[in-house]
Amino acid sequence: MAVEVWRGDASGGAFERHTVPAYESQTVLDVVAWIQQNTDPTLTYRFACRVGMCGSCAMMVNGVPRWTCRTHVKKVSGDGPVTIAPLRNLPVIKDLAADMDPFFDKWVEAEAVHHPSRTRAEPIEEIAPDSAGRVEANTGIECINCSICYAACDTVAGNPDYLGPAALQRAWTLFNDAKDAGRLAILDAVSGTGGCHNCHSQGSCAVHCPNDLNPMRAIAGLKRETMRHAWRRR
Repeated sequence: MAVEVWRGDASGGAFERHTVPAYESQTVLDVVAWIQQNTDPTLTYRFACRVGMCGSCAMMVNGVPRWTCRTHVKKVSGDGPVTIAPLRNLPVIKDLAADMDPFFDKWVEAEAVHHPSRTRAEPIEEIAPDSAGRVEANTGIECINCSICYAACDTVAGNPDYLGPAALQRAWTLFNDAKDAGRLAILDAVSGTGGCHNCHSQGSCAVHCPNDLNPMRAIAGLKRETMRHAWRRR
């Protein structure tokens, strides 16, 4: 089986071709590991759980962002070689390992961090699990920060200031969380430059999310609430 793996760093690089033996139920991560263990021990990549729980093995496979541990070679192989590259829209540290700092920096910019409404000395607030806000917040809590949606987003590719689908989805989750005291801070953060109104609703984030989340829906919610907030201020 012919495999082309991207080698290089932030200054540039190129694809390197390898011939890898094919096995039954072989994943793309298995292929990368085989190359590192048998052909080139200097190949750099990132992984942890190998069972689709951590998201750290995300890479571009034949131009599509995927969890390599859950992507079987037979699903993506065709007439040509299987190409494996680091996630797009992020700087490259080395080979297949992308720098995740810009991705998480966008979370902070979007105020997608918990704003406590009580101190630890106060009793825990009880929230009904079937309340409207809790139900809405639950739609995005399965995000594991893998950056697949960020790599899939063409708006991020064309606008480096755009906060991106994951950060905006997290902001929407916290906006609907009754225990979060930062609703206005969130609206101010996501309505500014690079905020939710930059989204073109192309839907790549929803199409490629391995956990079947829909960041575009969350972004639509933020667009709606920021407009309401703007009208209230008039």
